[in-house]
Amino acid sequence: MERFLLDSGPRDAQGDSLRLGLVSGRRRTGKTQLLTAACEAVGGLYIACVQDEGDLAARRRFASAVAGHAGLSNAIQAAPESWERLLRAALETAARVAPAGRPPLVVIDEFPYVMANAPQLPSLIQHLYDESQQGRGPGGRLILCGSALSVMHTLLSGTKPLRGRAMMDMRLNALDYREAAQLWQIQDPEVAFRVHACVGGIPGYRPLMTSVPTTADDFDGWVTDNLLSVGIGVFTHTEVDYLLREDPRITARSTYCDILSAVAQGARTPAKIGAAIGRDNNAVRYPISVLESAGYLTKAHDLLRNGKPTISVCDPIIRFDRLITTPRLGQLELGRADPVWREAAPTFRSNILGPHFEELAREWAHRFAPDELGRPVGFGQVGFGSVQDDRGRAKHDIDVLATDGDRVRLIGEAKATLARRGLSDLERLDGIRQLLTREGWGTTETVIALFSATGFTPDLVEAAGSRPDTVLVDLKRLYGLS
Repeated sequence: MERFLLDSGPRDAQGDSLRLGLVSGRRRTGKTQLLTAACEAVGGLYIACVQDEGDLAARRRFASAVAGHAGLSNAIQAAPESWERLLRAALETAARVAPAGRPPLVVIDEFPYVMANAPQLPSLIQHLYDESQQGRGPGGRLILCGSALSVMHTLLSGTKPLRGRAMMDMRLNALDYREAAQLWQIQDPEVAFRVHACVGGIPGYRPLMTSVPTTADDFDGWVTDNLLSVGIGVFTHTEVDYLLREDPRITARSTYCDILSAVAQGARTPAKIGAAIGRDNNAVRYPISVLESAGYLTKAHDLLRNGKPTISVCDPIIRFDRLITTPRLGQLELGRADPVWREAAPTFRSNILGPHFEELAREWAHRFAPDELGRPVGFGQVGFGSVQDDRGRAKHDIDVLATDGDRVRLIGEAKATLARRGLSDLERLDGIRQLLTREGWGTTETVIALFSATGFTPDLVEAAGSRPDTVLVDLKRLYGLS
């Protein structure tokens, strides 16, 4: 971002050719804070677009922002200019007002909102961009930002007007689980893990909470006071509705909500999802692709098998809403958050904490294990897998798997159950490694990893201590605290 904003182009700082940048990310990832700070730092023009606003009102808002940046905040424009003239005026005004030595900057935030009634905007920007490259139009920096990921990604795809013209395409992702714990200032790794399982690493949720749990005893009250409280801004049912509204392709939201519920409850293929909601599997393929491009569903393949991909919900707050809030919405609307949460406890542990712990274990193997285990080049591709034991007539699932070519770098088991992991779990992974060896995988340097949210038995700790190929990862180690 800094290089995009400050590096001069082929001409001088006030007149270099136009550079285009895109910034995208789902709701509440901090895009607006980043871009307003950038505008403040370089004296840029920030223009915010509004959802469900007509074209005339949008042009008036745009013209008002340009006038205000030029110091004409009291100017009244009864008939705003065309979009082409407004875009040109924004770039020219930013150039006149920009501090000496700083390339002018224009930011159009939530660009998909204004595109809804002005689909010609990308073509108009292309025209201005091409003019600028030829020395006949205004230069500077233009950043288009949006929360509708599918719209933002389409801007640069295929034969779209802006394809090949963006110098920057930045996507703001959620914080990783360690960064999220630091943001929330949660010292207890068990509490940090539970909070992350509910809301993930989206930084915008933190300021909306009425409190922050610091101990395990605080957690239940935090859930009922925030996520399950109808009148609070982060009530998950309301939040998920807002998230789905961000994508203009999601019109029949009931179908998309049903698909999210089916996946959260364990349907992992289009056929199973279709069966769960009473639709043909072909009828759900398009909505699944929309939810995937929007960042709410993800597909992953078994690293050992060339089978169909597994579909899962990748946004924790959507998963929480689909499994906990939505099925009990009537009771929550009556203010019965406490009994609802008590009744949902088994679902939370098995369907949310369990899968989420596996996800964090894989993230640890990918993001943190290379440095912490002295493997700076990494473990290759990290995911999950399964291996068939023909002799024992059984299939063994591997929660955490890392492969590099024909070598298995790491195999692990990750469990968030109340029971501690024991010696039998290590023996099971040893057996899986032998099966992989028989199948032709290289396993001489394979790391055996056991992940547990509740710790390990003494005999397992003793055995692992005498084996350099074995690592035990509890919540403290997962969060880098030991």
